[in-house]
Amino acid sequence: MATLTVITLTLNEELNIVSCLESVRWADELLVIDAGSSDKTVELARTFTDRVFTIAWEGYGAARNFGLKQATGDWILWLDADERVTPALAEEIRGILKENAQTVDGYAVARRAYFLGRWIRHCGWYPGRVIRLFRRGKGKFNETRVHEQLFVEGRVVNTRHDLIHLTDPNLQHYMQKFNRYTSLAAIDLVASGRTFSLTDLIFRPPFQFVKMYIVRRGFLDGMEGFILSVLSSAYVFTKYAKLWESRHAPYAGGSPEHDSAPGS
Repeated sequence: MATLTVITLTLNEELNIVSCLESVRWADELLVIDAGSSDKTVELARTFTDRVFTIAWEGYGAARNFGLKQATGDWILWLDADERVTPALAEEIRGILKENAQTVDGYAVARRAYFLGRWIRHCGWYPGRVIRLFRRGKGKFNETRVHEQLFVEGRVVNTRHDLIHLTDPNLQHYMQKFNRYTSLAAIDLVASGRTFSLTDLIFRPPFQFVKMYIVRRGFLDGMEGFILSVLSSAYVFTKYAKLWESRHAPYAGGSPEHDSAPGS
């Protein structure tokens, strides 16, 4: 039977880390990559594994690639601290490890997101498949600061069961991520050589709302779907506004890169 390493990236996740790691306690190896938590995250993680690493923060992609270098399992499962592997998905993964099919190098998992007390079934969020399980040595992340992507060399197929994503229990939590992620996204735009255009501010935000709420039927998710679609539109507006700001009104006293630590 092939072996499995589970890797989790953390910063101040004391409310999530126990349930997260408990859902994968059966794995052969647990790795926690911490970005300098000031709460009990590291202490709690060490009750599950001694393989807890504290790193200097250089962006999500770099942190995830650091984790890959530490892994020893035949297969890697990436799990965010606010995600849970259900018993059904755990059983499916164990079956994958037992079969260890040489014709498959990665598995894309559907994520069921819990937002403001509701399971979001539309808005383009579900199934929202992401590659989370892959053969070691076959996958690598690009090193963007946020919304990093995993690239797997080889064949990728879908799992049958979902991964649980307990994303935002309240708007305060969402807005804390909102400011951090839009800053990081703007930095990535600058790094890619993207120049500001007023049309980005005028057209992209309403397009995002229409896409999520109308085209992808976010209206079927009730008030939560409406709020999510509006906030996602505001996210796009703010990302491009920060791109403009970086060119025309640089941060006084520092760079938005200082706001670059992770969180769920």
